[in-house]
Formats: sequence, structure tokens, C-alpha cells
Amino acid sequence: MIVDPWTLAWLAVLLLLVGLIWAAYRQPPKLELSRELPPAGFVGRPLPYRVTAQLRSRLPLRYVIEDAPPLRIIADRQLRWGGWLWHSGAAQLSGEVNLNTRGEYHWPDTVLRWADPFGLFWRSVRLNFPTRLEVYPGVHGLRLPDLLRPLLSEGALSRTLGLDDPLSLRGARPYVPGDPPGRIHWRLSARSGELTVRELERTASSRLMVYLDPRGDAVFAESAVRLAASLVQEALHLDLPVSLSTPGHATPSGRTPQALRAALSRLATLQPLSPGEALPNMASELTFQAAGSNLIVLTQRAPTDLLTAALRARTSAKRVVVVVMPEGFYLEPGESPRRQWAGLPDSVRDLERQAGVLADAGVLVFVLRGNQSVLRLA
Repeated sequence: MIVDPWTLAWLAVLLLLVGLIWAAYRQPPKLELSRELPPAGFVGRPLPYRVTAQLRSRLPLRYVIEDAPPLRIIADRQLRWGGWLWHSGAAQLSGEVNLNTRGEYHWPDTVLRWADPFGLFWRSVRLNFPTRLEVYPGVHGLRLPDLLRPLLSEGALSRTLGLDDPLSLRGARPYVPGDPPGRIHWRLSARSGELTVRELERTASSRLMVYLDPRGDAVFAESAVRLAASLVQEALHLDLPVSLSTPGHATPSGRTPQALRAALSRLATLQPLSPGEALPNMASELTFQAAGSNLIVLTQRAPTDLLTAALRARTSAKRVVVVVMPEGFYLEPGESPRRQWAGLPDSVRDLERQAGVLADAGVLVFVLRGNQSVLRLA
């Protein structure tokens, strides 16, 4: 078989051209990518985002950029760019991401694929553009007429919470039906010709501390962190200093956004522990951390070591409330009443029998019974 020399020459030129293309596009183009979104958000609340990509190349090419968020974070669109690039270009996508599960997330690597204009050789590389996002547990409103109200008239002045301080005077306002007669400012009323009442400052206790016992199943853990986050947020709305405590960890007490973020960050990453796991230092930790505060304990079964710790904490705390959340017995926000097919666990029944004795010792026990809403704790 005789091969035409011109054919061989053209094949050689073609192979040389393919080899040059393969070698020329081995180096990836330069990608710069930035993500703009809040550093933290709550489960169930969308967050706005904006992703900007800038690509530069010394040669014309075809490209595909994929910037998928973490699995538990769902964007409203696919974060993907593709097309032709002659020298440089920029693209931007914006929208909202839905936060499905609490936790701490780091954005995975961005995948860049590129090829020559003919699409002969596709290559890919993974690039890391660090982005950290905290997802806090969802919060819900609470109806707490008594749970957060301090029992002792001591501490800092507050305009919304606590007991009236008869020695303080914040101002005066027109009388409204229902105002106590003792608040009427008679001298000012006589001078103005209209009934006027005094507005007094209030005194609140030093702080609120929420202790979460993480021993229990996953259902309890999710309900407990939501309730704890709601209690923390409610206390701050009432201008009451608050802190969160878990085994081996307590956040700084305060009424600032930093105190709120510290507590929510801890709740975002809290994982449940085995129900039978022992917490040897719980009593001493709780006694020290709860000094001078109103203590609310959230637990699933209220084991003996927790009750012992609560009794010891009562020696330094102003008030101790134990909230027991047996799995399957309380209603989450939005749930309809359902038929109960089982009774309370024996440990919780025993706790209810001991409630009177514990109350005499200064520890109040509140058990969420069947078909009781978690929104109403008092």
C-alpha cells in the first residue's frame, strides 16, 4: 500500500497542531471568585447572597464554573457559569439560599473546567475560596408571663421587666383606664388639669442562665436547641442579661448582640449525647455558673445527677426551673393536637411525684405533658 507523501505531511501537521493545542491549554486560566452573604442565619429564614466570578486567560477557551453550596444549604438557582472566553470576563449571580439544618458550614471547593475552542481536551481543577457560614437553630415566639419574671427586686434598672421601684421616676404620662390609683401624680394633675400618672423604673435580677442537658435522642436535641435559642432571644428582648450553659461550656453573660451570637453559635453545633452518659462535673459547674441568676434547665428525662446538680445550684441561684421535654409528648409550633398512645416515661412520672418536695427546696419542675405546646411554658 502506497501512502501519498502529501497525506503524510498533512497528518504530521495535524498531529503537531493537536499537540500544540494540548500543550498550550495545560495551564488553567486565572479565576477569582467572591461570595457575599451574611456570616450567620437562622434555620428556615433565607439569606441573600451574591457570587461574583472573574476569569482571565491568555488564550481563547471554553469554560464551565460550578460553585455548589454545602448540601444542607439550598440556593434558589444553580451556581454555574459556562461559555466562551476570549481574554477576560466577569459574571455575577445573586439570589437567596435556604438554610435547612443548623450547624457550621464551610463552602466546598469550586470546580473550574476549561478546554480549547474546539473542545478537544477538557481539564478541571478544584479551587478553594474560603467561606464560613453558621446556621442557628430556628426560634419561635414564647408566651412566658411568669417564667422570665424575676422573683427578687434587686439588680439593674429595667423598663420592661421586673418589679416597680418606688424610689425611681422615669417620667409622667396621661392617665389610661386601668392604671393603679397609687400612680396618679396629684400635684402635676392639679397643675395641668388632666389626670397624670408617674412612670417608674423597674428592677430586674442580675441575669438569666439557660442550661441545656444534651443527653437524649435527636428529636429532643432539635426541640431543645430551638427552645433554648428562643429563651435567649426573649430574655434579650426584655433587656435581661443572659448566658447559655452546656456540659463543659458556658457563654459570657450579657445583653449585647455579642452575647446572643455566642449562645446561638454554641447551639448551632451542639450534638446530642447518649442518655446514659455520666457528666461528673455537672453539679460543681452548674453551681458556679448559676450564681446570682435565674436558672432554667432543659432536659428530656431529668436524671438523678441533673436533679442533684439543680438542688446544689439552688444554693447560689435566685431561682431554678427544670423544664422536662419527654419526646413525643409536646407540640412543636404549627403542630396540631394528636392522639397519645403511650404514657410518660417512668423517670418522668417519678419526677412529677417528687415535684412538691423539689418545690419546697426551691426547684420548680415543669413537665410538658401530652398535647401541650412548647410555646407556653408557664
